[in-house]
Amino acid sequence: MTAPEATVVAVDEVEELAVDGLRWLTGAARETPGGGLAWTTRPSDGELNPTLYSGTAGNVPVLLEAWRHFGDDSYADAALRAARSLADAVDGIDDDSLYFGRTGMALMLRTLHEEFGDPAAGAAADRALGIVRSRFDGTRWGDLFELMGGNAGIGLGSLLAGDADLAVLALEPYLRTAERTAAGVHWPWRAGVDARLHHVSHGTLGIVLALARAGERTGRADLLELALAGAVDVVARDEGGPEGFLVPHSTPQYRPDVIEPVSYGWCHGPAGDAQAFRLLRDVTADPVWSALADRCWHTVTRSGLPRRLRPGFWDNNGRCCGTAGVLALACDRIAEQGDPYDFAHVLVADLAARAIRDRDGARWSNVEHRETPSDLEPCVGWAMGNAGIVRELLRFVGLSRGGAPRYACAWPDQPPVSVS
Repeated sequence: MTAPEATVVAVDEVEELAVDGLRWLTGAARETPGGGLAWTTRPSDGELNPTLYSGTAGNVPVLLEAWRHFGDDSYADAALRAARSLADAVDGIDDDSLYFGRTGMALMLRTLHEEFGDPAAGAAADRALGIVRSRFDGTRWGDLFELMGGNAGIGLGSLLAGDADLAVLALEPYLRTAERTAAGVHWPWRAGVDARLHHVSHGTLGIVLALARAGERTGRADLLELALAGAVDVVARDEGGPEGFLVPHSTPQYRPDVIEPVSYGWCHGPAGDAQAFRLLRDVTADPVWSALADRCWHTVTRSGLPRRLRPGFWDNNGRCCGTAGVLALACDRIAEQGDPYDFAHVLVADLAARAIRDRDGARWSNVEHRETPSDLEPCVGWAMGNAGIVRELLRFVGLSRGGAPRYACAWPDQPPVSVS
């Protein structure tokens, strides 16, 4: 299958779309006591969501990106007001993870403290990480045992938030829980589930990413060695041929009645696998990882996405599971390797064509083909909504105009571009 032909949307038009997306996002904010700002997952929801995955914490990076891109202090003010609501929510959430709980909130509070010198944000980050530490049972924090909801994310997030000791505490259990395979190691991702997942969000490569970064930062060679063993296990499962890279979702297939055996996005496919391989490239300086990242890209660009080839194939515009996550990798490659913009233009054109635009701004509806109606309510946050999409559109615009190759605010599991 060949890559779709490039359709070019003028850069100024992409920027206008991003502005409209920001307007809808900021318009969905809700004021909290003390002058804070917070968001729900969807505008119709009644409960505030403070998380990195789909709530307030995950909206902070796009606000910082917009502040840098436009030089408009209203975005910085919105980010600081988000810090107030996050600080207020630290004690009340019942999850400690990176994507769904307290660690992700702490990371964004630390980011805002470092960016603006906000002492309240820094103190709240410290308090959040202290609570996370207190809830560790000696092995884990709950049923999940991976990047998004478990130890790997807590380790990675706490490392980036400045607590290396907590990071090591979170990651050392992988040393004793690793399961040997024919090629390397893998881990159970959830208590009581036989399937072993292989990719970034809930599987082996997400754990690999956290182990490798922590091993490098803390000088723990055992953590880095374990990361490489996990990566080798995933590589041994490749079914994409000598030029490509495509590993099944899980072994044995988890919930085959509703989950397709292969995917192509960040969460369970080569768009995310490439991010883990980029990190291993940077940590080890071994060219094998660059070659694997290239093979991931070969497969992604020939998969048929972003065309919706059949029901369920490519129904998502978002950063986690959809087009924006692929655009993130496309822009990494443009910045690092001087890749042509052709496929990035395809992705941007698709996002522009699927945007819903009116006087409130722009937003995107994802699709669930098994439900009627199949168009889902637009989401606000990073995973499925405006925050994740607009951030990538702004970066694309910046790169197209010769701007900074790196984001204003790094995402924890997306390695910063390596530029000379």
